[in-house]
Amino acid sequence: MPQNKFVSQIEHFNTRYKEDIAGDSYFGKPLAPVKMAEEKLSSKGTPSIAYFSMEYGLAPNIYNPFHVKKPVHPKGMHYDHEVFSNLRAMDYFHYLRVERPPDLPIYSGGLGVLAGDTLKSAADLGLSMVGVGILWHEGYFEQKFLFHDGQVPMPMLWDPYAFPGLIPLKNHVKIQLKEDVIHLRLWKYYVYGFEDKSVIPLVLLDSHLPENTEEIRKLTYRLYRSDDEWWKFLQRTILGMGGILALDELGYSIDEFHLNEGHAAFAYVAKACGLPEAEQKNLQKKFLYTCHTPVAAGHDRFSMKLAEKILPFDKMEIVARWGQDPHQSELINMTCLAMNASRAINAVSQLHGKVTRLQFPNFKEKLKAITNGVHHLTWVSEPMAQLFDQFQKEIGSWREDPTLLKKAEKLMGNNAFREGLWKAHQENKQRLSQFLKPWKLDPDLFTIGWARRIAGYKRPGLLLHDAQKLLDMTKRVGPIQVLIAGKAHPNDNVGRGIISEMLSKIDQLNMRYEDLKVIMLENYDTYFGRLLTSSVDVWLNNPLPPFEASGTSGMKAILNGVIQLSTLDGWVAEAEDTGIARIFGYRSKDGAAIANEHDWKMEEDSKALYKELEELLDLYYRTHRKGSLQTDSQWVDMMIHCVSQAGFFNTHRMVKEYQEKMWGMGQ
Repeated sequence: MPQNKFVSQIEHFNTRYKEDIAGDSYFGKPLAPVKMAEEKLSSKGTPSIAYFSMEYGLAPNIYNPFHVKKPVHPKGMHYDHEVFSNLRAMDYFHYLRVERPPDLPIYSGGLGVLAGDTLKSAADLGLSMVGVGILWHEGYFEQKFLFHDGQVPMPMLWDPYAFPGLIPLKNHVKIQLKEDVIHLRLWKYYVYGFEDKSVIPLVLLDSHLPENTEEIRKLTYRLYRSDDEWWKFLQRTILGMGGILALDELGYSIDEFHLNEGHAAFAYVAKACGLPEAEQKNLQKKFLYTCHTPVAAGHDRFSMKLAEKILPFDKMEIVARWGQDPHQSELINMTCLAMNASRAINAVSQLHGKVTRLQFPNFKEKLKAITNGVHHLTWVSEPMAQLFDQFQKEIGSWREDPTLLKKAEKLMGNNAFREGLWKAHQENKQRLSQFLKPWKLDPDLFTIGWARRIAGYKRPGLLLHDAQKLLDMTKRVGPIQVLIAGKAHPNDNVGRGIISEMLSKIDQLNMRYEDLKVIMLENYDTYFGRLLTSSVDVWLNNPLPPFEASGTSGMKAILNGVIQLSTLDGWVAEAEDTGIARIFGYRSKDGAAIANEHDWKMEEDSKALYKELEELLDLYYRTHRKGSLQTDSQWVDMMIHCVSQAGFFNTHRMVKEYQEKMWGMGQ
């Protein structure tokens, strides 16, 4: 693609972007891979994949940031974060000032981060792929803690026109509804791969246009607004139908369409519209679907009557034919639509595969289980990366191929590696302690991390269920530091109630800070995700099995040698016997849900948690106390096992499995 043709597609190029896209430079990166990616996607001779996701967590604030000539507006930097702890005096007088590249706030949590990591690994591997998503003008939400109210959501305002690497296109598309039209502007963001050799374009859809009514303009304001069914239905219409229109508008030749969750199921409706039923079935050979959750709330259902009011007859006919809920005929089930529309389906862990086959027995023949992963170069800390480089002779070119980290197991008897691993870990803890200096964190004290979405089945309050037992443990063995972070959906009353209860319990520990430090950070995002998963001693993961489909925060932690303390759910079920974790609590029988999903088993599982935790606490202080290290300790063994298992739990391996088992593009 010639430079002038590329530039001609960019809206406001001369007034906004000509300084940052000049010659062969694209926001400080080479432009040549962009041209090559665009040519491949436009060529009928190159097999290409379109990957649809409602959200993308690309983490440019911690990995591969773009650069701009002009200073980024401060409101895009999100500098200040408050803290809630049991050292309340510090909370009142200090906040965390974070100076970093801006985040691209078009994600809510794990699903989006997984989508972002998928694009990054696809770029590293040089695949011909395009991502399709939505430009969310208010992001998910900005979280504020108020003691008696718990979490208070605020709009996360940012300026897309000033975001490094994000460009608006002159290309527009429109979705014809039954009685209205949705006009969409297209944006692009390029995800660069290893050593900037290749890129994956991400196309984002935006309804904030003067041609639309005020209500339609707001459809792409806030991610996962769930208080209005009309709103939710049209957001999914934008992603699925608008995404197909966008790919056609850009002239991309797409062979297969991968739906990351049921949000994008209307993409099939857009492609099938106008085809006879036999050809609609044949079209299903081009669609693939990833299911991410066994939780009922994660499977969208809409009333047929609502759909009939919104969609033209030809599209509605397809939706009714392939998307009718098998148990409630008056509902559209987006999961069933996606499953019917696809030749292959994948669950996101082996245990989740068992659960999904029980939930959707009619589709079990075409359901595979491909375990999630994380993008290693995004989530590895710098001290750990330097250590792996130092032992590259034994490990291999791990940056290019993270599966080589499996070879860390062979360094179990290498004392230099064992000492280096501990030293790198301590560097991470010292950085965390400095970051939270007013709260007197000590890098030599046992530190636990819990950070993910706040939801009932994830049981974020399990560790604090009986705080007195934790305090008694510190007196018997040694002090504990706890770091907690996470957001509850604004309309999840249970999740918001959990946050309020946790803040109250933390406050009640105000006089016991020397023994038990508990710190809760607001606005958990990719920046805090990397900081916490690399800087604690133990990563706590305690969902009620079998409701956690996969989970990926623990995968980020093991990449940095952080030991797991976990229930047997999600990806951890595949690593039970690998030496990376202590397992506790309730076990699901063959992936079946418990009879009462509201019985979170807090009492019995908290007791099991405290038992394993005290054993780990004792092992930690026998391994490391007052600066001395027992290098032959079982603790260091477990850290090495963690790094080794990171050789499997990464998105490079996952994307290659997609190629071989889903896409028909095995290499």
